[in-house]
Amino acid sequence: MRIVLLGAPGSGKGTQAKKLMAERNIPQISTGDMLREAVESGSSMGRQAKAIMDAGNLVSDHVMIGIIRDRLAEPDAEQGFILDGFPRNEKQANDLDALLNELGMPLDTAILMDIDFDILMKRLTGRRTCSLTGKLLNIYFSPQEALDECTSAGGELVQREDDNEETIGNRLNVYRGKTEPLVALYRGQDKIRKVDADGTIDEVYGRFLEALK
Repeated sequence: MRIVLLGAPGSGKGTQAKKLMAERNIPQISTGDMLREAVESGSSMGRQAKAIMDAGNLVSDHVMIGIIRDRLAEPDAEQGFILDGFPRNEKQANDLDALLNELGMPLDTAILMDIDFDILMKRLTGRRTCSLTGKLLNIYFSPQEALDECTSAGGELVQREDDNEETIGNRLNVYRGKTEPLVALYRGQDKIRKVDADGTIDEVYGRFLEALK
């Protein structure tokens, strides 16, 4: 089972990938994790990535593909993988296809976590952390009792600095411009599967599994 996960920030990609990883015993491979692991391992690609990041630049597609190649060579990826955070644009998708075909590990499915952008905005701008317990809450979706439990105990509902409407709006616009075209690309390969990502974690996971059949 070789899967690419697509979806805007806040669509639940990471949450669903972790559930599938635990159930099917295949690794969730996220761009951020891969970069950290490659740098820590001191591999050739990891050293290149570290030099680029230390200089304050974005890691190139060439280096990222090299890091993905190294990661897919590890034993836990033999039975499949869930790729989360890559590709982000059409060039990366084409480079990834070329790599996977070369390795004899062609992609099975691209899952799109499909959700209305108004709901995403509430999910992201509504996020709060209780200053006492560290519990993650949402002023739009969490039960009022959970919110009151924090404030009644003297805690504050703290919003992350980058969880504001302008920043979130920019992130969603970047996604629309660069990543949404991947849906058409994978549809042309008959690999795209849409999952309604609105609902509880378990409800969405049920649809997620259905899409993989």
